[in-house]
Amino acid sequence: MPAGQARWCKESHPGWERKSCRVGLTAMGNQSSDFRRAVTALLEYLSRQRYGFVTVTPSTHARVVARRRGKAAKTLRDAFGWNMPFDKDLLPPNLFAMLHADEVVRRTDGLWLSNVRVASLDSHLFVHSAYPTQEEDAVFFGPDTYRFASAVQRRLRTDQSITRVADIDCGTGAAGILIAQSNPEADVLLSDINKRALQFAATNAAAANVANVSIHYSDILAQLPGDFDFIVANPPYMVDVAQRAYRYGGASQGTELSLRILEAALERLIPNGSGLIYTGAPVAAGKDIFRAGAESIFSRHRATWTYDEIDRDVFGEELDQPAYLNVERIAAVVLEFRKG
Repeated sequence: MPAGQARWCKESHPGWERKSCRVGLTAMGNQSSDFRRAVTALLEYLSRQRYGFVTVTPSTHARVVARRRGKAAKTLRDAFGWNMPFDKDLLPPNLFAMLHADEVVRRTDGLWLSNVRVASLDSHLFVHSAYPTQEEDAVFFGPDTYRFASAVQRRLRTDQSITRVADIDCGTGAAGILIAQSNPEADVLLSDINKRALQFAATNAAAANVANVSIHYSDILAQLPGDFDFIVANPPYMVDVAQRAYRYGGASQGTELSLRILEAALERLIPNGSGLIYTGAPVAAGKDIFRAGAESIFSRHRATWTYDEIDRDVFGEELDQPAYLNVERIAAVVLEFRKG
């Protein structure tokens, strides 16, 4: 397989027309292959310009751009990080023409606005949804992504002997791409039920020049074949009224999806295979709801596990929502486990 091309593989989702595995970034959903080629060209240009941008929480983003309301972007970070309107002269004419033709940018009040954002992680760039991420299928790269990636990278420093990996609810594909780069002989499967996430993951994999990544539509592991020796996940974990794909974690104060992933992973790991889940843990009256659910699952499986609260208080503003009236805090946690 040529470097820089992610593989689209056959899946069993009704309504799709794939008949067999193929190489390339196949058109899907609302984004055309031309759109993805234009975004890839943008990522390549930003990389050459040594672009870097740490994507923050939506509330922090809103505060920062409020200071600049009515102003045009002066830098590439303003335009593609803070998502501020910009003059087309900020970009080379040929690149701007491609972005305009393929609807990566749109006209707004005499200036231009990007339909995507670009975040940086180490030396890598990742494209994701424009601000504000209000669409049901929005794809968000933010503080959780950085924490998840750090946890995965720490894990990789202690165990390089992995050959088949699943990144569940992959979003932008950041974790799976990092794993693929550090383990070029491993087969890394990026999966999600959000088609837009798969589009962005495929584009990011191509930009990262990884050849050992494949892209799959799958509800957790249901549509993925075979077993794995390493499974990672950074699932949505909030109670979101709009049920946006990147935020909504289901029942039990948003822990349902994370617990489903844990159960599925323990069923599909090979003996001595391991997993890592980064998620949110709501705490009510001193009881960690996610940990209690995980303990119940582990009681039915032979496995060793560790549990780490890496941030004891995240998304405090969500406690104003009715679904969290009995919750005193939400912690960011890393659950690591190994099948017996």
